Amino acid sequence: MGDNQNLLAEQRRALILEQLRERGGVRVNELTRTLLVSDMTVRRDLDVLARRGALEKVHGGAVPLADASTHEPGFEAKSSLEQSAKEDIARAAAPLAKPGSAVALSGGTTTYALAQQLTEVPDLTVVTNSVRVADVFHSAQHRTAAGGQAHAGAATVVLTGGVRTPSDSLVGPVADAAIRALHFDVLFLGVHGISAEAGLSTPNLAEAETNRRFVGSARQVVVVADHTKWGTVGLSSFASLEEVGTLVTDGGLPHEARDRIREHVRELVVTGATETAAGGGQA
Repeated sequence: MGDNQNLLAEQRRALILEQLRERGGVRVNELTRTLLVSDMTVRRDLDVLARRGALEKVHGGAVPLADASTHEPGFEAKSSLEQSAKEDIARAAAPLAKPGSAVALSGGTTTYALAQQLTEVPDLTVVTNSVRVADVFHSAQHRTAAGGQAHAGAATVVLTGGVRTPSDSLVGPVADAAIRALHFDVLFLGVHGISAEAGLSTPNLAEAETNRRFVGSARQVVVVADHTKWGTVGLSSFASLEEVGTLVTDGGLPHEARDRIREHVRELVVTGATETAAGGGQA
């Protein structure tokens, strides 16, 4: 049987995960009929998803991970996934940070990619609870100083305190208190999961509270998330989709998901095209 060339690999995998969540399990023979691809293609997709920790393979198909809502991968594990998509998202989101503004960046591998783009924006004040994000700006400043170039315009970086998570974010009461006292023009927020019902979620309870503080202190909330985050639900929700002003994602997001997101979010930016949701929520 010839494979369906109309679906990209990541679109197929997103559809597999969607069926897995809806039905509680998927079978290879059913997926071949639904996706119009070969058994071998489906098995390869399941192998990729299993390596990412998105599902558990069983004989003849796959089932959800028992601890999917509470499992939090480390930074290194997440950084190897969807690298090109994260870089595209970072380039698309960077123009939303204006010179001289106060921006916040949460932890995550997509915000880490975005930080590398924002080093070129002059006179930013950056507040972050991510050790990795702070390191990006500090390294950029050191390179500039070592090169003997003018240092004017370099970002001022404030790193919150707190307890370190597996993804190298600082969370807990110390971080929450620091964020609560500040106000940001734009918050760039990385997420573990997005869904219409659960909104934005994370498997870490303390991180959920810290992210909730971030959202409450921002005039504009920009979520940066690749398509694999859609349909994932972590243990704790910290914001609804209506609280998101802009969602920046990649072209692997299925069109059905885009339609659902437009119902809630004011602006959906898909790398390569900008789509504004009519009647969506306000930032």
